[in-house]
Amino acid sequence: MSFDVWGEKGYSLVEMVTVMAIMSIVLAGLTQVFTSASKADVDMGNRFQAQLDTRLALDKLRRDIHCADDVSPNTPNPWTSQQSTVTLVITKCGGGNVTWCTAAQSGVTSRWVLYRQSSSSTCSSSSPAIKVASYLTTSTPFVGFSHASGTLASVSVSLPVSVNRTGTGTYRLQDTIYLRNSVRT
Repeated sequence: MSFDVWGEKGYSLVEMVTVMAIMSIVLAGLTQVFTSASKADVDMGNRFQAQLDTRLALDKLRRDIHCADDVSPNTPNPWTSQQSTVTLVITKCGGGNVTWCTAAQSGVTSRWVLYRQSSSSTCSSSSPAIKVASYLTTSTPFVGFSHASGTLASVSVSLPVSVNRTGTGTYRLQDTIYLRNSVRT
C-alpha cells in the first residue's frame, strides 16, 4: 500500500503559466474593446454637442438677422468676400447693435469659435463676448451679403463643424437669412 505524503494532487507550474498567458491575452483583448467603445462614446458625445451648439447658434443668428435693419461687414470690400466679423444694426426687437465674430480656438489648430457680442462694433477676448459655437472649421462663416434691387438685404451663412482634427465627418449648416426690417432698394 502506498501512502501519498501530501494527500493532494495540484497543477504544475507549466500549467499555471499557460493558463495565465491565455487569460492575459483574453483580458487584453477585452480591455481594448472597452477602451475603443469608451473613446467612440466620448467622440459621439462631442460631435452631438458641437452640432447642437451650432444649430442653436444658427437659430440665435437667424433671430438677430431677422430683427436687423442693416448689416455691416467689417472688411474693406464687404460685399464680395467672406467675413469673420459682422455687425448687425438692430433698432427693433429690443434694439442694440450685435456683432458676431470668430476667433481661433485655444489649444487647437484650424478650429474656430463663434462669438456674439452685444452693443459693440468690435468683438474681442477682452470684451464680454458670449461663445455660441465651437469646433468651426472655417474662420469665415459669413459667406455672402446681398441687397439687390427690390429685395430685402440678406446674409449667407455657412457653419461647418467637425470635432475630428482631420476634418472628416464635417457637419455643415448653411442658410441665406433675410433682414426683415431692411429697406427694399
